[in-house]
Amino acid sequence: MDTQHCAVDGWVDAIPVPGPHGTASFDLVVRPADIDALADDAPDTVVTCTSDNPRITHELLNGIQPSDLLRVTGTLVQPPAPGEPARLTVDALEVLDTALVPALREMALDRYGDYVVVFDADTDTVPVFTAHGQWVGLADNPDAIATLIDIHERVNGGDA
Repeated sequence: MDTQHCAVDGWVDAIPVPGPHGTASFDLVVRPADIDALADDAPDTVVTCTSDNPRITHELLNGIQPSDLLRVTGTLVQPPAPGEPARLTVDALEVLDTALVPALREMALDRYGDYVVVFDADTDTVPVFTAHGQWVGLADNPDAIATLIDIHERVNGGDA
């Protein structure tokens, strides 16, 4: 399997996700430097990135959003089969440009540490989930979110 150390600039495709053993992963959309020489319908390259560095993982899970422009440096492993994305183990991360803040409409997601809540303009109730997608409960109103999270942590030993 071919590997090489490199730096890649690209846009984050989706919200980075936590992985096993303190890792985080995300897909980076990379455009060739000579994009003007390519056909209009030429596909972008997707590089699947993973990091186990605690500082980088924290930044990925708490500060990076889709469409942020990043420069990642690390070890690139060529895909095992044609058509699969290359994999990059990230050793360094630099934010080159941040995405525009999205205009929120009727619904908004917010993060409370290891928890995610969904605010809906049409109702006072607030669904609460762990960041891993486990159902926690339905808070009667935004003021009851902290109480619901406290109860969940007491019942489950503090592990979201």
